Amino acid sequence: MTIKEVQDEILRIKKEKDICILAHSYQAREIIEIADFTGDSYQLSRMAATTPNKTVVMCGVRFMAETVKMLSPEKTVILSNSVAGCPMAEQMDKELINGIKAKYPDYTVVAYINTTASLKTVCDVCVTSASAVKIVKQIENKNILFIPDCNLGAFVAKQVPEKNIKLLQGGCPIHAAVTKRDAEIAKSLHPNAELLVHPECVPAVAEMADFVGSTTAIMKYAQESDKKEFIIGTENSIAEHLQYMCPDKNFYLLSKGLICKNMKATTLVDVLRCVQGTGGEEIELDADTITKARKCIDKMIELGG
Repeated sequence: MTIKEVQDEILRIKKEKDICILAHSYQAREIIEIADFTGDSYQLSRMAATTPNKTVVMCGVRFMAETVKMLSPEKTVILSNSVAGCPMAEQMDKELINGIKAKYPDYTVVAYINTTASLKTVCDVCVTSASAVKIVKQIENKNILFIPDCNLGAFVAKQVPEKNIKLLQGGCPIHAAVTKRDAEIAKSLHPNAELLVHPECVPAVAEMADFVGSTTAIMKYAQESDKKEFIIGTENSIAEHLQYMCPDKNFYLLSKGLICKNMKATTLVDVLRCVQGTGGEEIELDADTITKARKCIDKMIELGG
């Protein structure tokens, strides 16, 4: 089968079975094209909660599918490829954080959305990369334990100096691997281009950027800007997607190493098998986990996240 034939078959079956397909922005172009909704992890979860479809296929990684299930427990949620995890989400568990909370009982635990459902059960507030600064500013407590991404946490700490933010050594290994030297080389190769980076990058790289923001914010900035050249400092698929969206502009890679192997684990054929009912993994969370994990997400919504 050709890519087009596989796409057409997916579209036919999902309409017949009333299935909603969610695709994270880091997915391959051929998957983005057949998705009902595309965006970052939390955006997709909110979209899934509003759609009438009873079955949702998540083309992303496990914590994203878990978040969809938490916000829509009555729906059948399928992770398109069961090996698609997230190294950052899996770096810390609730036993570790409970131990740290015992040492620092007066700290509010702020969890990045890129965490497991289990870990969210012992956290106070959830944030996205787009809402982290806004949410932390509104927390009454001055003492904040920000987990797991120390680079995003450092970015937040710089924007909210009035808070006492404690960080742990964790984060996205893909974004964190980008160096200041990588940024210097990219800027020397493309001197007229603006550097747009994700806050999961190390502070030395973020400080060199013309814009620091979430994946969605980076895409919005590039689309709306009058500039014509951009160096993209997040997963390399974003540069490709932007090139389709803005054919009159040029997009360059900050680093060839900015490739998420977990996101790339999902193929178009995986999606086909999901809608056929022969592939993927149904996400199941017990009621207690959903109830406890939802509290930090509900708090984020309350604070405007």
